[in-house]
Amino acid sequence: MLTTTQLEVELDAEAGIVKAIAGLSLTIRQGQTFALVGESGCGKSMTALALMRLLPENGAVVGGDITLDGTDLLALPESSMRSVRGGRIGMIFQEPGTSLNPVLTVGRQMVEAIETHTALRADAARAKAIDWLKRVGIPEPERRIDDYPFRMSGGQKQRVMIAMTLACEPDYLVADEPTTALDVTIQAQILELLADLQREHGMGLLLITHDLAVVAGVADQVALMYAGQIIEVASADEFFARPQHPYARALMQALPGAGRRDQALAAIPGTVPPLTQNFSGCRFAPRCVHAQPACHVTAPALTGEPGHQVRCLLLAPGGTGLGLMAVATPVATPVVEVAKVEAKAIATPLLQVKELCVSFSLPKRWFARQAPSFEAVSQLSFSIAAGQTLALVGESGCGKTTAGKAIVQLLRGQAEISGSALLDGHNLFDLQGPALRDARRSVQIIFQDPFASLNPRMRVAEILDEGLAALQPQTSVDERRARILRIVDQVGLRADALQRYPHEFSGGQRQRIAIARALAVQPRLIVCDEPTSALDVSVQAQILNLLRELQRELGVSYLFITHNIAVVEYIADRVAVMRGGRIVEQGDCADVLLRPAEDYTRALLAAVPRM
Repeated sequence: MLTTTQLEVELDAEAGIVKAIAGLSLTIRQGQTFALVGESGCGKSMTALALMRLLPENGAVVGGDITLDGTDLLALPESSMRSVRGGRIGMIFQEPGTSLNPVLTVGRQMVEAIETHTALRADAARAKAIDWLKRVGIPEPERRIDDYPFRMSGGQKQRVMIAMTLACEPDYLVADEPTTALDVTIQAQILELLADLQREHGMGLLLITHDLAVVAGVADQVALMYAGQIIEVASADEFFARPQHPYARALMQALPGAGRRDQALAAIPGTVPPLTQNFSGCRFAPRCVHAQPACHVTAPALTGEPGHQVRCLLLAPGGTGLGLMAVATPVATPVVEVAKVEAKAIATPLLQVKELCVSFSLPKRWFARQAPSFEAVSQLSFSIAAGQTLALVGESGCGKTTAGKAIVQLLRGQAEISGSALLDGHNLFDLQGPALRDARRSVQIIFQDPFASLNPRMRVAEILDEGLAALQPQTSVDERRARILRIVDQVGLRADALQRYPHEFSGGQRQRIAIARALAVQPRLIVCDEPTSALDVSVQAQILNLLRELQRELGVSYLFITHNIAVVEYIADRVAVMRGGRIVEQGDCADVLLRPAEDYTRALLAAVPRM
């Protein structure tokens, strides 16, 4: 067993001592899947880093213990811990883009890990690396093994990380959002692969995720975490059949889907409280619709039956209970100011893409007359009307992100681009100088990898102000500051976040910063590249409510690149399905999702995990 008992982790930050984990106890048995779920910033990833003894320099375990099959991991010297990491306990990190070395090929990195933790060497280690790349769904693994990480999509880099970890065949696997960047077919393939390894080798799995549908399908035990504490723990069947904590019930109501298209999702008001404070009562009380005066002064303990425990005074012995109204009331999301567009007939497209082709040059071979090329996007055509959402879905590596970057002019000089992208009749590919700058004011992008898209040397306030100052120089400093404060509040961050650097946030919080940056300049069209993939359920609901409200009130349009079919069902008007750089099917959302005409679309929908 891999066990933590009353684990306490603190971080020495500028704002004070952050009590990231407070009294956490969990047990992962071999062959078992233990799911840890909760909001961004509640301590899930910090738990994973503590288990691996990979805490940042300002972090330390100040209480409790971590044992692996009876061995105290906190007492091991670092030289012994190196053999535990990767060999006994493997870890899949949340952000593959920052976990892979950018100056080494993925093959060299995989071979290094295999040679370190197994008896294989040289050609045998390379052969195993190729085999695992194939098993996780990387196309042409014999060629792609010699690629550098920047040549791969976000989902492909995630698959490389998974392959590198599993190739070492660990006894336990700590998977921090392992399927976040993956499309549904690859996600299903990876989850099946993990289940096979558990059956064959008895591997124990700690699954950290915000995808409740995935948890419902694979987990044996579920622990819900909030503000550094576990607030509910039960078997997966029990947790989903009878969630007890008010936070758990609110999360269930925040899930998007076709059945909730005409209503706001139940976004939980407020944010996770700062962990620098000394808590006197229930940590969820300020956001709880059922909170009583005692909840603010008395800290609850985990109580209940051995198989289902919950941290809530109202559910403790002698408590009043929650009654029948067990979910949070949907909260209206304020509207961010977006440049108002004149009302146009729905037949007049805001953006019209015609026969878009994007090709990249490959390394030139000896004695070849010209370098070979790879066509990432081929003959792509679609249109988006003002106030409309087009969802672009498909497997990782099919060209979705490349198409989005080409439209917002981020591939100039890097790729050969043909075709046209007409914004109000003006071809974006022909614009230069001031005309291009005006177009950038109207078209913004939310990137798939928030950490890679944020300047690590700039504070959040500077990141948000930079775009405003460059694209809307007529606004005063005070106007920009007021708008930034409104935007930060509307994407679910506290005002004190403005003075922090990107590395001080969790993955989900960084995604909110990226969304705020795109919204700040009042665009008319936003290319949303997996904007909610790194967000937990409650914040995803808040962002989707925000995007829907913007569209309804001000006519902003979205090219929504995603693999989350539930989000597509909730927000999209039209859907285009991509495969191998081409659109294989497109039409109204209901027609494509309910009556798909292509076998590929049907296979894609069949792989979607459902609650």
